[in-house]
Amino acid sequence: MKKKLCVIFGGESPEHDISLKSVTSILNNLNKDKYEIYTIGITKDGRWLLYSGDLPKIESGEWERESGSLKPAFISPDASCGGIFVLDNGTYSVIDIDVIFPVLHGEYGEDGTVQGLFELSHIPYVGMGVPASANAMDKTFSKIVFGAAGIPQAAWVTAAASDDFESKADEIEEKLGYPCFVKPARTGSSVGIGKAHDRAELIAALDNAAKFDRKILVEEHIDGHEVECAVLGNSDAKAAVVGEIKPTVEYYDFDAKYVDDSTVLVIPADLPRDVTEKIREYSVRAFKALDGQGLSRVDFFVKYSDGSVVLNEINTLPGFTNISMYPKLWDAVGVGYPELLDRLIELAFERVK
Repeated sequence: MKKKLCVIFGGESPEHDISLKSVTSILNNLNKDKYEIYTIGITKDGRWLLYSGDLPKIESGEWERESGSLKPAFISPDASCGGIFVLDNGTYSVIDIDVIFPVLHGEYGEDGTVQGLFELSHIPYVGMGVPASANAMDKTFSKIVFGAAGIPQAAWVTAAASDDFESKADEIEEKLGYPCFVKPARTGSSVGIGKAHDRAELIAALDNAAKFDRKILVEEHIDGHEVECAVLGNSDAKAAVVGEIKPTVEYYDFDAKYVDDSTVLVIPADLPRDVTEKIREYSVRAFKALDGQGLSRVDFFVKYSDGSVVLNEINTLPGFTNISMYPKLWDAVGVGYPELLDRLIELAFERVK
């Protein structure tokens, strides 16, 4: 029998539109002979809607205007229900669900909040659990975890949106120097990130990051190759090959990831074997340090100066667009997109055994 699969997309984070791209690719690649698929879209203002309309209208955002294809719906936290509550003209119905695939990037989707709802519902779901999701989403917390695991990282300083940025700049200049990178602590897809070459750019970058998060991470600049590795599994997690990103802009920002198609992805990365093996080892170590489950993409720098490896960050629900690195890395080792989705769903069931 087909598994009843609920795919959830959209969300309230600044990465809403990336979710629409990712879910379109996922829905196009799911095996319709294996799954009876239900889709719930979450609008930017937090409304949950069961969507039964045309797939191409999701990526464009038109799905929200298809009133005939929308019904208010939500995952019930009541474990005795185990499904989707659908509201319709003052009545409700329940659709039993076997497994959930959250295609949600950023806050309220990748940070442990929605995972907590799934745990309450007792429905298996794709991806990391609550503590791992929360700690991975907060880049300062994950740095503490990775430091304890003995994984090399860039030097870093935290700031708060309420800080006096002029005073904070003194500390950043003393500890990190220029250039440095400024990031909201709890966003993904390079949202709100800036590179500062001097104090004026640093203050501007801090101001911009504060628009997205009350906690800000500032890191030293690492001059090196930008590489990524894909991890798949639960307690038996394995790493795929390593890929290198070669953006044509100064750094791999939001547009370079999702808009500008000039960025070159080199798969496998043209690096010495001992370096790529070290990256793969660190990727699995970082994944397990967080008590990872399902999937992650782990990002690194390889220094031009000496070839040493430095962990950048981990992404617990990486992009799944047609140009995203995560599915491409697994495809390079013979795991095609549909097979990868099947494996992720199998891992969701394995977690609860």
